[in-house]
Amino acid sequence: MATAPVRDRSTIMVLNGPNLNLLGRRQPEIYGTDTLADIEKLVAVTAAPHGLRTDCRQSNHEGQLIDWVHEAREHHAAVIINPAGYSHTSVALRDALATCDGLPIVEVHISNIHQRETFRHHSYVSALANGVIAGCGVQGYAFAVERVAALLAAAKA
Repeated sequence: MATAPVRDRSTIMVLNGPNLNLLGRRQPEIYGTDTLADIEKLVAVTAAPHGLRTDCRQSNHEGQLIDWVHEAREHHAAVIINPAGYSHTSVALRDALATCDGLPIVEVHISNIHQRETFRHHSYVSALANGVIAGCGVQGYAFAVERVAALLAAAKA
């Protein structure tokens, strides 16, 4: 008989999609000069006072992100995701996130996708997210951690 997975109620999965490994070097006029490592430090520091940890991952591959969402639904307290270009194209990533019943999901975009090209205005992820943060630069990740912490605290109450 299979045992039920054990969910770590104190770890947030932070997923970053394609090209975000190039932060700090790619289009700094849009994305700023902070690196992915800077974001990983920011979310860890923001999570710690709430008794939370972060598990940060980045991939340029859609299937890898989907596999990590599947892992998060079984083992993590919440998901913060910047799907990057997959926001606008990936029904498969959206469907994976839809399996995360009850798991808080917050979508983050460094730039304001609504001020950019029209094709970026729609995200398949947004309808599933408990919150969407766009246009706040890397600070949006800290906002996302704060929101997840509030959602987790409310669920405990």
